[in-house]
Amino acid sequence: MKRECEERLAQIASGFRECRNAFTAIGDETRQLILLALLESDLAGIRVGEIAQKTHLTRPSVSHHLQILKEAGIVAMRPEGTKNYYYLSADETQWKEMKELIGLIYTSIQHMGAKE
Repeated sequence: MKRECEERLAQIASGFRECRNAFTAIGDETRQLILLALLESDLAGIRVGEIAQKTHLTRPSVSHHLQILKEAGIVAMRPEGTKNYYYLSADETQWKEMKELIGLIYTSIQHMGAKE
């Protein structure tokens, strides 16, 4: 049992390292607005101008925040000619890893509660 807990803690520590930039990126309120705009769009993606309209942010601000989200593995980008479309993808981003980390933490908390 102790070995299992130690392994789970090591997995959590590794997950924190792997997902650190992603969690930092989604912690910003402006980037949360952008994520909401992306969630409201279809899966084909939307362009910076459309995001700017939906969020009432400037295009340069949206571009800046999208770059941070992209570098953190939160959003994906698909070029089409001279246009770039931003979208959320379960396969191409860190969302799955973040979900697994949170699940691991939740399981650890449940085990701790069962001991009391």
